[in-house]
Amino acid sequence: MTQAGRSGKQNIAEGSEFASLKGYIKLLGVAKGSLTELTEDYEDYLRQKNLQLWKKDDLRIIKMREMRVLRDKDNNFTLPQFPHCPHDAELAANLLLTLCKKTTFLLDRQIKSLEEKFVKEGGYTEKLFRKRLENRNK
Repeated sequence: MTQAGRSGKQNIAEGSEFASLKGYIKLLGVAKGSLTELTEDYEDYLRQKNLQLWKKDDLRIIKMREMRVLRDKDNNFTLPQFPHCPHDAELAANLLLTLCKKTTFLLDRQIKSLEEKFVKEGGYTEKLFRKRLENRNK
């Protein structure tokens, strides 16, 4: 579980540094796969410990999904609504499960957005080729 969580985070970070949209999209897909694996691990944990997997319409889940990262007046990130990880195993697992699902949802949106950008603007190699042609034609 630790490795799946770490892999998800690392692939998002590494992908954002790529010059290539294709590479970025690929690493976001790998990140999504890792976080999907972690989601399944949390579901297995709850089942194996005979703990309740909360439904998405459960008020506790709704409150967790409403968490937002905020910015202060200096545009710094603040996390005033972010809960401390509870000692209650069921609550902690459901909180982390909710965060995994929220992250994979956001990754889906990011991947879709990058794919649209790739279709409109082309990839890194295409952009370099266009610049090369422009330079040659001067």
